[in-house]
Amino acid sequence: MVYGVSGFTGELVARLAVERGERPVLAGRSAEKVGPLARELGLEHRVFALGDAAGALGDVDVVAHCAGPFSATSRPMVDACLATGTHYLDITGEIDVFEAVAARDREARDAGVVLLPGIGFDVVPTDCVAAMLKRALPTATHLDLAFVTGGGASAGTARTAVEGSAFGGRARVDGVIRTVPLAHRRRVAHFRDRPRAVGAIPWGDVSTAHRSTGIPNVTTFTPLPALLGRLQPLAAPLLRTPWAQRVGRDLAGRVAGPDERTRRTTGCEVFGEVWDADGNRFRAALSGPNAYDLTADSVVEAVHRLPAVPPGAHTPSSAFGSDYVRALDGVVVSGPTAAR
Repeated sequence: MVYGVSGFTGELVARLAVERGERPVLAGRSAEKVGPLARELGLEHRVFALGDAAGALGDVDVVAHCAGPFSATSRPMVDACLATGTHYLDITGEIDVFEAVAARDREARDAGVVLLPGIGFDVVPTDCVAAMLKRALPTATHLDLAFVTGGGASAGTARTAVEGSAFGGRARVDGVIRTVPLAHRRRVAHFRDRPRAVGAIPWGDVSTAHRSTGIPNVTTFTPLPALLGRLQPLAAPLLRTPWAQRVGRDLAGRVAGPDERTRRTTGCEVFGEVWDADGNRFRAALSGPNAYDLTADSVVEAVHRLPAVPPGAHTPSSAFGSDYVRALDGVVVSGPTAAR
């Protein structure tokens, strides 16, 4: 089942699954939005609110949950999956969602269920690069991960950004997730296309990379104006108000997401670097297709691989190994190589 097909990414997943000969059940909260796509693709569809999900999943082996923001939608869908023995995938990039799902590992193992959040661009490429680097330098104590994407955002991604805009940055420090100023660190990331200046942001790997690798210090980066880091603390009180959040969500809901031509002509870049107490360093970099196309590809691919994954809460690399990202269309990896 693909839940959330009225959203931009959910529809991409559904269409790609059909292109590859799959027959998923399409689902969501609105009959007016789910029905037309299901009829176009010739697929079964179901309409239900998340509070009623358990009643709709009894005969479903795997649900690909694409309806965000996952801070609100993940828990009820995970509850339903645990109750019905349904494997769970989602495309979140939200740190707190990763932490909440990881905390249910014992429940998932007892239920014989795989819980696998972040099986899209958030966080497949970065998580796999992190695991490759850990394999290259088992003594690593620090991990930096950076990314850049082209083509613009979908409405769901924009809403998540609005929700998180008031709370600054986060990083993993000595094994603990801590609140830090946005862009509290800046560095140069050596992407495959060219080096770029990047600033620290809160990204899902602050949660997942530690679980995938055991590395206690993790910081995530993207190209970010230095001025933004200085302005964010000043704007935060306003951004946290219900009025600002409501206006931001309304504006985000008008974002259409990148069209096919834009996706075809844009891509993504990922860079990672680890180092240890003795000064040893390794780097790796990755280029790939547009982040939304990579996400849809990964969701469809992951469904096929799930039967071999032991029950429990996983990251992409703990479920499928660090080389999983190499199996996705258009992905090219350089490294890991020793760095000075």
